[in-house]
Amino acid sequence: MGSKNKLKRFRENEAFENVIQPTREDVFNGFYLKGKWSTFFKNSNPIVLELGCGKGEYSVALAEKFPDKNFIGIDIKGARFWRGAKSALEDNLNNVAFLRTQIELIDLCFAENEVSEIWITFPDPQIKYKRTKHRLLNQSFLKKYQSVLSPDGIVHLKTDSEFLHGYLLGLLHEGEHEVLYANHDIYNSSSPPEEATSIKTFYENQYLKRNKPITYIKFKINY
Repeated sequence: MGSKNKLKRFRENEAFENVIQPTREDVFNGFYLKGKWSTFFKNSNPIVLELGCGKGEYSVALAEKFPDKNFIGIDIKGARFWRGAKSALEDNLNNVAFLRTQIELIDLCFAENEVSEIWITFPDPQIKYKRTKHRLLNQSFLKKYQSVLSPDGIVHLKTDSEFLHGYLLGLLHEGEHEVLYANHDIYNSSSPPEEATSIKTFYENQYLKRNKPITYIKFKINY
């Protein structure tokens, strides 16, 4: 993407009413929407996050499919989720928003029990050992997620990475967290959960065309 296009998208994001772009200083000094997201959406429906939302297509599709829930796509790269934010506005979807921030700041952006579900779709698996701290599903991140999730809160992981799938399962079993469903090839499963297969991202469709298995884990965090 050219720098002109990026700048254009950044300017449009600033005008989009469904895009929130706090500075790090804003977040660390008491983010104004922490504990008050229901006022942003003007309802008390459950809040669902998509972490590392990329272009925002999954967040938008979830919002279309579940109008009785509020969705927030989170990514640090605003030029990417510009597409999702624009599509949501064009389709008059009032139950989806986009937050430009780093995922490690999630516990500063949401209050305890404020989130009902978290989706993590096709994250970078960060395979090298020295990159462990950057995996969105390491022990540190799981604790942050649990700090904002409701007691019955659920986390979903969809990935094409067998490594990340196995790594997370090991982490969950080691920590005695509750695995609700796990399958290393959901589209070749006899009874895959509808919530995991009804929405496909652009890249997911590309993986499936190459017969690459898509894995899925649904779990609860217990600390």
